[in-house]
Amino acid sequence: ENPTMKIKVLCRNPKDYIRERRSDINPLPRNLDPTMHPFETPREYIRALNATKLERIFAKPFIASLGGHTDGVYCMCKHPLKLSNFLSGSCDGEIRIWNLSSQECITAITGHTGFVRGICMNADGSTFITVGDDKIIKQWRYPEDSIFSNEEPISTILGENVYLSIDHHASEPVFATCGDIQKILYLVTRNQFQPY
Repeated sequence: ENPTMKIKVLCRNPKDYIRERRSDINPLPRNLDPTMHPFETPREYIRALNATKLERIFAKPFIASLGGHTDGVYCMCKHPLKLSNFLSGSCDGEIRIWNLSSQECITAITGHTGFVRGICMNADGSTFITVGDDKIIKQWRYPEDSIFSNEEPISTILGENVYLSIDHHASEPVFATCGDIQKILYLVTRNQFQPY
């Protein structure tokens, strides 16, 4: 006796899964029969509801726009004593002092050639220090009358590499800066920088 065997043959049409051109998207097989997908409508409703909830979560009230920089802002720093004042440094080397209460720029100065990579203020708010793509650390006197009377820095250090960031100690006259290769601590005495 010869046993019989049933064989199922799969038949695929290449037009269903092969692209005609390279720029086409690969077609995916999809069964559009609504009996095969009984939960499609509730699933789409839940997705839409979740998207709406996420949109509400991430929506923050727009308060103000501080316009004035001609290029992107790279770094910011708040004044330690005046809550409404902060500084910003942009990619075109400009440093601006802002007043958040009046939402306007108090004064501006061109501090570096290229990016201003970092900006920080000392503990008493009398000076601030900036670093930029020009490999220079500059210490500036914070203007008391909100206008720079002299646009020259108090002191400068020319480095060998680009400094990427800077931060000042909360109470001591010490700040730290770093670059691609080096990490340096400086002690500020009588407005002069000394390696620490």
